[in-house]
Amino acid sequence: MVFTDRVKEILSWYGSDNPGTREKLARLLTTGTLAGTGRLVILPVDQGFEHGPARSFAENPDAHDPAYHFRLAIEAGCNAYAAPLGFLEAGAAEFAGQLPLILKLNNSDSLSEVEPCSALTASVDDALRLGCVGIGYTIYPGSGQRNQQYQDFRDLTREAKAKGLAVILWAYPRGTGLSKEGETAIDVVSYAAQIAAQLGAHVIKIKPPTAHLEQKDARKAFEKAGIPIGTLAERVRYCVKAAFDGRRIVIFSGGPAKKDDDVLDEVRQIHAGGGFGSIVGRNAFQRSRPEGVALLRRIMDVYRA
Repeated sequence: MVFTDRVKEILSWYGSDNPGTREKLARLLTTGTLAGTGRLVILPVDQGFEHGPARSFAENPDAHDPAYHFRLAIEAGCNAYAAPLGFLEAGAAEFAGQLPLILKLNNSDSLSEVEPCSALTASVDDALRLGCVGIGYTIYPGSGQRNQQYQDFRDLTREAKAKGLAVILWAYPRGTGLSKEGETAIDVVSYAAQIAAQLGAHVIKIKPPTAHLEQKDARKAFEKAGIPIGTLAERVRYCVKAAFDGRRIVIFSGGPAKKDDDVLDEVRQIHAGGGFGSIVGRNAFQRSRPEGVALLRRIMDVYRA
C-alpha cells in the first residue's frame, strides 16, 4: 500500500468506522495509478442494466463480455471497478485480488416511465462473498420515492459498516420535484452531496453541476452569500464544501459519451475545483480497449498533476 500522509488524513475523517471499513477505504486510496494521491478514478459498468445492451455496448461489441471490463480497469490502473451482481459474479473469481470491486446493490431499467426508484438487486452478503471492498447504491433526491430509498440505504449502510465494508452513494437528483434542467443545477447537486454525506456515505458520486439555480430560495441564498458559480471549477468547489467542508470523498460522473478533449477539459475543471476524482464508464468502455485505456490514463495524469 502507498500509505501517504494524504491517505492518512482522509482516513481520519471516518473515525467512527471500524478497522475493517477503514482498511477497505485505504485499499481504494492505495490501488492503481493514483495510489496515495487521495484521488480516485473508478470504472462503473451498470449501464447494461440501466440502459440496455444495445445503448451500452453495441458501439464496442467486445464490451458485452464481463471480463472485458475487469481487464480494462486493471490495465488502465483504476482504483476500483463497480458493477451489478451479474457482471461481478462473471469475473470475480478469475480476477480475484487484482483490483478493488464495488457491488452495485440497486438498479433500474429504462423500459417504463415511473417515478425514479431503483430495485434492490443484490445484498451486503453478496459483496462479502465476491470479495468487494464496498457497496454502491443510488438515491434520487427529488423523486416521490426518495423516503423509501433513504430508509433502505440506511439499513444497508448499517449492515455494510458493521461487516467492514465501504459505502459509495450515487446521488442523482431526479423526479417530479425537479425540472430536467434542475437535475444538474448547482443548488440541487450540492444539496444531493449534503444529503449523501448526512446519510453516512463514505464516497459520494454526483454529476458535474451547471450554473442553473433551480430553487427560488436557494437562488437568494447563493446570491446573498456571493457564492461564485460561473465556472465548473467553482461549482465543483462548492459541491465539495457542501459535503462536510471537504471531509467526505466527492467524485464526479463522466456522463454521456463525448470527445477526448471534452472529457479532459471537464476533468481539469473538476481537479481545479478540488474534486476527488472521476467515475468514468461510457467514455471508457464505448471506445476500443486501447483507446479506453489511453483516455483513462490521460484522466489520471490530470489528477496526478
